[in-house]
Amino acid sequence: MTQSSAVFETNIKSLPFLHRGKVRDIYAVGDDQLLIVQTDRLSAFDVILPTAIPGKGKILTALSHFWFQKLAHILSNHLTGLAPESVVAESEYEQVRDRAFVIRRLKPLPVEAIVRGYVVGSGWKDYQQTSAICGIQLPAGLKLAEKLPGGAIFTPSTKAPAGAHDENIALTQVEQKLGKPLTEKVSEKAIQLYTEAADYALQRGIIIADTKFEFGLDEAGELYLIDEVLTPDSSRFWPADQYRAGQNPPSFDKQFVRDWLETQDWNKKAPAPELPEDILRQTMEKYREALRLLTA
Repeated sequence: MTQSSAVFETNIKSLPFLHRGKVRDIYAVGDDQLLIVQTDRLSAFDVILPTAIPGKGKILTALSHFWFQKLAHILSNHLTGLAPESVVAESEYEQVRDRAFVIRRLKPLPVEAIVRGYVVGSGWKDYQQTSAICGIQLPAGLKLAEKLPGGAIFTPSTKAPAGAHDENIALTQVEQKLGKPLTEKVSEKAIQLYTEAADYALQRGIIIADTKFEFGLDEAGELYLIDEVLTPDSSRFWPADQYRAGQNPPSFDKQFVRDWLETQDWNKKAPAPELPEDILRQTMEKYREALRLLTA
């Protein structure tokens, strides 16, 4: 595994370039569609790391495609079904092959739709301080990584620009942005998507502790599932056979990278430290294993 085989960023000239996010490069396809390319970039603590993970974008694309299809009965998604190769020049096929989607151009909602089934991460920190997450009161005495006894909860956050940190917000703040009816629909659909996916994943040996969904609206105000869905970049995946409440389980996701970064002398601002080869290799193996278990 070498950095030379990784796609850190794309350079597609046959389409107008629009935006480079933490992981995805976005191009315009006419007025009503977009080409989204999953690069091999990795972000942690809202900072893009200087080291890419070869093949990661292809794994995220395959896993997102799997979930988009599996959960389409709950909510429509932004996929058009067009092959990415059909919208770029032949010389650019390799930049998009197995790592891109052609999607409908929709208006993204200005919040991150986070669903938690377990109390961990920033939710655990909030719970320790206030016995609540995003203003939702939880039972006393919960342990780190414990399953929430009342079922999954919707705990939205802000959608910060690159380099800034997302912040957990209360439902009332989401209602101010979206209105109450849309907030209720987003919350309902997010929990429904998470619950069905988590039940399925558990049968395959993976606990989905929490995840982040993104939603968008078309011109008629219809809600769609967009972006990526239920990948190791947007979710916390734990091996079910190694899970114990009261301790942070090992993970299939980029928590592994976060844990390594926490041991470094780094202020969580750009530039981030380079990842060593063994951390790269182990992270890639975890992503591959998650894909294999969930889609085999």
